[in-house]
Amino acid sequence: MLMPKRGLYAITPDGKTAAEILKFTEAVLKGGACVVQYREKSLNDVSNLAKNLLKLCHSYNVPLIINDNVELAERIEADGVHLGKNDGSVLNARKRLGESAIIGVSCYNLLERAIEAEKQGANYVAFGRFFTSNSKPFAAPAEIGTLTAAKRVLALPIVAIGGILPENGASLLNAGADLLAVIGGLVTADSERAAQNYDALFSQGDY
Repeated sequence: MLMPKRGLYAITPDGKTAAEILKFTEAVLKGGACVVQYREKSLNDVSNLAKNLLKLCHSYNVPLIINDNVELAERIEADGVHLGKNDGSVLNARKRLGESAIIGVSCYNLLERAIEAEKQGANYVAFGRFFTSNSKPFAAPAEIGTLTAAKRVLALPIVAIGGILPENGASLLNAGADLLAVIGGLVTADSERAAQNYDALFSQGDY
């Protein structure tokens, strides 16, 4: 699958059971998420759940990205992997996962890191956190101006992450983000409706 050029990039929450993660994922897919990232820090047996998530995402024709774990992505034949600063290089991930894999890179507030990721063949870059985030409370803040600067020099999709709500997401899209990555804002009693509220941002404005 190809990396979508714009839309809601949903990330699975921590501290949930496998059944809860699957329920959450189906809800956000119904609500319009165009990418799902499996981000798991606590469950022991992740392979079986990851396989079920992959099957679920593909039933909606949506790619599943594995966070931080090239080995797991390779094992279940996921659509791609997301790399933080300690997760190895784009070149190594590409070698292991193949030319068709989607490879994303966390760039925090570093435009130079994004430019290098693009040179190495990344499929998208992510900047953030932009707002206060319960999921990433200690992450260094990013400047909205970094999105604008990145949009001027990069040809690949730009993802914004960190405390994004339907009320503040438009400011990031106006600044240059193509996709909004969301965790906490989707964890509600009605995750499908929450996803729809984010998805609606992409039919507004001139981004």
